[in-house]
Amino acid sequence: MDCPVCKNAMITLELTDVEIDHCTDCGGIWLDAGELELLLGDPEKSKQLLDSFKIDSDSTENRRKCPICLKKMQKIIIGQSKPILLIDKCTRGDGLWFDKGELQDILNRAQLDKDNKIQKLLADMFGSEQSP
Repeated sequence: MDCPVCKNAMITLELTDVEIDHCTDCGGIWLDAGELELLLGDPEKSKQLLDSFKIDSDSTENRRKCPICLKKMQKIIIGQSKPILLIDKCTRGDGLWFDKGELQDILNRAQLDKDNKIQKLLADMFGSEQSP
């Protein structure tokens, strides 16, 4: 699978039974549909986070192509805190794209990883630059 930002091939890493596609060039992360929920491991927390997703139809950010279906993804606002955090979501529901540091930022803002289990695993996988 190719990175929607760099267009280079991504590597696949396994993190707690979730396959994470990672671009070693730009540091982005692709999660297939349902993998964010598996990563969080708590259905209530997952629902809370997913319910906070709002389409940003006013975004001037360049729309990227989904690495699976190659259709342009939607820009999604996560939560209501400032500064606004935008991620990319496939319109067909194939998955989510997180630029470098965005997944960790979401976990921090939403306080979804209070024991830092996911943060520590991500830091181990991607190096200390991704740690909280």
